[in-house]
Amino acid sequence: MALLGKAAVAMWWSVRAEQRDEFGDWHSHEHFPERMSIPGFRRGSRWSSTTDAEGFFVLYELEQYEVLTSKGYLDRLNAPTPWSTKMMPHHLGMVRSQCRIVASFGGGVATSLATIRLSPQAGRAAELQAYLLDALGALASKPGLTGAHLLLTETPKTSSPTTEQKIRGKDGAADWIVLLSGYDADAVERAVIAQLGSSVLHAAGAQNHPTVGRYRLAFTMTPQDVAI
Repeated sequence: MALLGKAAVAMWWSVRAEQRDEFGDWHSHEHFPERMSIPGFRRGSRWSSTTDAEGFFVLYELEQYEVLTSKGYLDRLNAPTPWSTKMMPHHLGMVRSQCRIVASFGGGVATSLATIRLSPQAGRAAELQAYLLDALGALASKPGLTGAHLLLTETPKTSSPTTEQKIRGKDGAADWIVLLSGYDADAVERAVIAQLGSSVLHAAGAQNHPTVGRYRLAFTMTPQDVAI
């Protein structure tokens, strides 16, 4: 999938089994339409972990980086609906990163996704970025794969805890984020091991022990899907 726009919000969290049914209802029928109604939001996607029964990954793609500090977005973050207020405490272990999209290769929306959270070694950021740009550009068109993307977290300088964040508690944040999507989960996994594995990334300039997540598509929405 080619990412839409120049910025994104990338989020990882867990929801316990007893809240998952209501969470899916709320997130699909209220929360996504609400977010897609905010000017500058281009697409939202929710992914269920294939290795952690409670895990989710959610990505909001934004037209411009400035959407992160726009009145439309901040107004929603600071005035959650009653249903959102009820559901926010069930977002466990939230990692929420406000990002610039550095590179996006490929097209369409696939069914399988790997997320890799990593950080560069001191003094090797340029080397690591060059490796990732080459690798991701080549991977996006391989059989079984459809998209490869690099996002760098850049929290707005004016950022302060919103009402939603206060309800959840303190959020964590990623640093660099690699997304690799495909229509064949096995192909995604092979590419992660061969080109984006821990030892490969370390040799290219990443710190040890990147965090890898594996997901399948649960739901996606664009502003055109929101009923008027």
